Amino acid sequence: MKVLLFIVSLTLFISWFYYQNNRVVSSSDAPEAIGPYSQAILADNTLYLSGQIAINPKTKMLIESTVEDEMNQIMANHKAILDKANMNFSNIVKATVYLKNMEDFAEFNKVYAEYFPTNPPARETVEVSRLPKNANIEISFIAVK
Repeated sequence: MKVLLFIVSLTLFISWFYYQNNRVVSSSDAPEAIGPYSQAILADNTLYLSGQIAINPKTKMLIESTVEDEMNQIMANHKAILDKANMNFSNIVKATVYLKNMEDFAEFNKVYAEYFPTNPPARETVEVSRLPKNANIEISFIAVK
């Protein structure tokens, strides 16, 4: 019985400790979540940034002009969240990129490279049939302090 009580107590403590070390990170300079998720979660020194599409947080409208314009808005959205966690693009270690059309890859890659001129993060880029709000690009990141 004492062993069972110890195991239950230890499990509760670990759950509490884990929960205490995770916090939501959000910025009013990035679009509000359009579903039941957070803009980012900071777990110890690791920031998990949810996917961002090219929504202007002031107008709440999707930018649909050029790949360059979309990319710059997506990166501005991520920068706002990174800033709240006292991080920047150099802290990013992993990227996941979703493109609606792989024909946009070269233009996307050109703009992406401007944000990571040295030591770019690990990354995968996949073509998908559809993204939220019918966006052309979505990017999520993992950053570490």
